[in-house]
Amino acid sequence: MRWRDRRQSENVEDRRGLSGGRVAIGGGLGTIIILIIALLFGADPRRLLEQLPQDSGNAPQTSRPVSQEEEELKQFSAVVLADTEDVWNELFLQSGRQYREPILVLFTDQVSSACGLAGAAVGPFYCPGDEKLYLDLLFFKELRSRFRAPGDFAQAYVIAHEVGHHVQRLLGTMDRVNAAQRRTSEAQANDLSVRLELQADFLAGVWAHYAQRKGIVEAGDLEEAITAASAVGDDRLQRETQGYVVPDSFTHGTSEQRIRWFRKGFESGDMRQGDTFNTREL
Repeated sequence: MRWRDRRQSENVEDRRGLSGGRVAIGGGLGTIIILIIALLFGADPRRLLEQLPQDSGNAPQTSRPVSQEEEELKQFSAVVLADTEDVWNELFLQSGRQYREPILVLFTDQVSSACGLAGAAVGPFYCPGDEKLYLDLLFFKELRSRFRAPGDFAQAYVIAHEVGHHVQRLLGTMDRVNAAQRRTSEAQANDLSVRLELQADFLAGVWAHYAQRKGIVEAGDLEEAITAASAVGDDRLQRETQGYVVPDSFTHGTSEQRIRWFRKGFESGDMRQGDTFNTREL
């Protein structure tokens, strides 16, 4: 991805090196992986965060040295965010709407948001309550190692997916889904969550479509994003963590579905083709 020497967004809030209070996450690595599965790439984190045991005692603030690699990742993230701003400002303008740019919050270890206190183990997430994206840059290392999805465009896909949730928030889709989930069974609520996530994948693909038209996308970048989408499919993650798959419990979609909707957005660049809620075949 050609990102160097490009505009960086000013909508970045850097909270790295600061932490206050503690988040107690029981259950060891298994629970951490479940949290990553549930919240990776922007599912509304409020439902799980409210269930996490929290200790807001008088823990001292701590700081962690910031490496040169992490500083470069900050610059990269700011460039990707700026590019999403350019794309969505233009697309909203074309449809007679005004795009409200989100804030990207960079944090270390844990962060307080309008959705609650979250540890880095939950992965990147979007909080509709404050319209901010939250990211611990060390997640990109996890993306390479644990999820075996290396490459800068895979990282860009993560950010673009979270921005996709912000687009859903502005269009009212997220509020409608949340309201519908409160009136349905757990299985139906999970199905709505899957459709919301797949639409965010589609919207990430729409951004990538316009990034390619600008000449930002290089050979191999699309494959990096597809690898990332495949790596976090519910079926693949459940098979790896528990050895079997429970489709009714899916909240993000299968690897195949996530690839299909991202690719559809990438190939079309047309928001009108991303209605995941009124199609029977996902």
